[in-house]
Amino acid sequence: MRELSLNNSRLDKRYDIREQLGRGSYAEIFVARDTLASPQSPHTLVAIKALNVFLQDDLDTDLERTLVENFQNEAVALDRVRHPNIISRLGHGTARDLHGTVFHYLVLEYLEGGDLQRACREKNLSLKNSLKYIEQVCAGLRHAHRNGIIHRDIKPQNLLLTKDLETVKIADFGVARIHQTDSPITRVGTNIYAPPEHSPLNAGNGNVMTVTALTPAADIYSLAKSVYTLITCETPRFYANEPVTDLPLAVRDKEWASELKRVLGKATIGEPAGRHQSVDEFWADLEDVRRMAEESDTSKLIHGKLHASPQPHVSRGYTPITPQKPKFDTSRDLKLRHQFGPAIPMIAVGLEQTPLPKHPFIKPTERVEDYWPERDPNSQPIAIDILQPLDENSARNKKRSRFTRRLTAFALLFVIFAGVLYGTHVYLRGANFLPVFSNPFTVRTGRANTDINLRPSPNADNDPIGLVTKNSRVRIVKTQNNWYQVDVVEQGRQRDNGLAMSRGWLNGKYVDLD
Repeated sequence: MRELSLNNSRLDKRYDIREQLGRGSYAEIFVARDTLASPQSPHTLVAIKALNVFLQDDLDTDLERTLVENFQNEAVALDRVRHPNIISRLGHGTARDLHGTVFHYLVLEYLEGGDLQRACREKNLSLKNSLKYIEQVCAGLRHAHRNGIIHRDIKPQNLLLTKDLETVKIADFGVARIHQTDSPITRVGTNIYAPPEHSPLNAGNGNVMTVTALTPAADIYSLAKSVYTLITCETPRFYANEPVTDLPLAVRDKEWASELKRVLGKATIGEPAGRHQSVDEFWADLEDVRRMAEESDTSKLIHGKLHASPQPHVSRGYTPITPQKPKFDTSRDLKLRHQFGPAIPMIAVGLEQTPLPKHPFIKPTERVEDYWPERDPNSQPIAIDILQPLDENSARNKKRSRFTRRLTAFALLFVIFAGVLYGTHVYLRGANFLPVFSNPFTVRTGRANTDINLRPSPNADNDPIGLVTKNSRVRIVKTQNNWYQVDVVEQGRQRDNGLAMSRGWLNGKYVDLD
C-alpha cells in the first residue's frame, strides 16, 4: 500500500492541498483551497477525491482497470443525479503527485457540517430535525432512482451536512449501480445498513451475489436502517441483515414509536418484493409519524400541510449545470500515451522545484487541450500536469502567434504613450508654459500690410522700440501664438520718427506671408 504524496502541494496549478480527510480502499479524500474561487464563493474550499490504485495490495492490470472504470462511473452517476440534496461534482483531472505517481481525481463540494452519524453521536438531532433531514435524503434518493441510479451504500456516514447545518446531501456514489441490468452483483455496503441482496454477510465465493436483479428496494432497506439511527440516535447493530422488529428502550414509549416500528419493519423485510418499492411509497407510509411529530411541536400555533412527496432543500452555491464528463485511463494507458516524455510533477508549494530534463520532441505545458480524443471540442480544456508531444509545425505556429501578440501589445502601448505625450504638449502650449521654437532651417518672409510698431515682447502693453512701414519686407525669426518676432529686411518708405530698431515683435495679422 502506498499513499499519495500531496502535502503542501498545489494540484493543477489551482488547488492548494490542506490536509487528508480520510482514506478508503481505493481513494483518498483531501480538503483543498481553490485559488481561483472568489472569497465570497461557497466553493472556496473543495474536496479532492483522488483515486489511488496502489492502496490495493494485490493490484493487477484487470483490477486497476476496474477501479478506474468504477471511479469514472462515480462521476457519471453524480452528473446524472445532479440534485440539491446530492453532493455535486465540480471538476476532475489527472496529475502526478510529488513522487511522480499518476492518479485521477474528482473535485467535489466540501461539506463542512460533518455527517449525520456524528450529529447522532453528539446527540444534536431532535425528532423535528431528524425528519427534516430524512425528507431531504428521500428527495435526493428519489431523484437518483428516477434517473436509473441505485446508490447501494446509504448510511448516516454518507449523509453530509452543509456548514449552516440546514442542508443534507447524499455522498459517495463510488459503488452506485448505473444500469440495473449490470451483472454480476458484487457485495458492497456496511454490514449493519446493507440489504441481504448485496450484504457482505451473504457473499459467496468471489464476493458475487446470487441475486439476479437489483431494484430501488435495496436502497429503501438501507434508508430505513439509517432512519432508525437518525431518530433513535442508536445504530441498528442488533438487526444486521435482519428486519427491524423493535426500537431502543429510550423511545419505545413515544406516541409515534409503534408506527415507526411498523414502517421500518416493512422496509427491512429480507425479500425485496415485500418492501416499499419506491421512495414515494416509503415517504407516504411515514405520514402518521410525521403528523404526530408536527402536532407535538408546541412552538407552532398553526401546523402546515404535510408534503405528499419529499421536498428538496437548496443550499447556496447549487447549480444544475454539470461540468465536462471525464474520460479516465489506467496508469498503463497513460504511460503508453506519453512514452515520449515524463509527466510534470505537481508543484510543491513553498519549495524550490528541480528543473525538468530537456527532450528534443516535447515541450512543457501546464494545460493539455487535446489530451482526450473523445472530449467535446467546444468544451473547456482539461487541466492536467503532463508534457505534450508537439510536432514542428505546431511549435512554429505557436511561436509565430506569440510574436504577433507581443508586437500588437507593443504597438498599442506606443500609441497610448504618444497620445498622452501629445495631449500634454497641447495643454502646456495652450497655458503658455512652453516657449515657441522656430525651425532654424526654415526661412519665412512677408510684407507689412500697414504701418505697425515693433514691440520688445509679444504683447501690446509695452512701449514701441521701432517702426515697420507699410510694404516693408520682413523675415520671421520666431512665432508665439499670433505674434511674430521679425527682422526688417527692407523698409517700405523712409521713417519719420527716431525709433530705429529693426528687430522686434509685431502682431501677425499685420503681415502677409509670402
